[in-house]
Amino acid sequence: MSAFQREILVRFGHCDAAGWVFYPRYFEMISDFVEDWFEDGLAASAPGLFHHKQILTPSVHFTVDFVKPTRYGDRLTFFLWTTKIGKTSCELRIEASHQGELRMRVKQVLVFISAATARSTPIPPELMSRMHRFEVEAASAPAAAPVKKRKAAKAPTQS
Repeated sequence: MSAFQREILVRFGHCDAAGWVFYPRYFEMISDFVEDWFEDGLAASAPGLFHHKQILTPSVHFTVDFVKPTRYGDRLTFFLWTTKIGKTSCELRIEASHQGELRMRVKQVLVFISAATARSTPIPPELMSRMHRFEVEAASAPAAAPVKKRKAAKAPTQS
């Protein structure tokens, strides 16, 4: 299936003093991107879910790999697939790349909860059917570049 995608410009406020994206800012970008997915990919805004159905969608799990640094002014293309859709939760795979080069990948789990009870609640059927348009099996999601392990520096020997 196809991925939901968006291009995000790396702004000055996303970066540390050296001009690299400061890792917590990736989480802000992810949050905005997932909100766009709800709005444009699922036709269900987060405020609309809350105000009309009293449903919230907190993130309960993240696994993140920061594959390569990203600099101020880069344009990241974010991609989103659903890898698991359960009765009350869904697992997302999100990748961000710059000019086809992977920079960050994420596994994120969202749980649908009732705002009134703070307990899990079923995903509305119309949302579940729309989520399937972005579904891929976790094993068949696009292969990302492997994370290269750095060699540990040898401790200097004393004479």
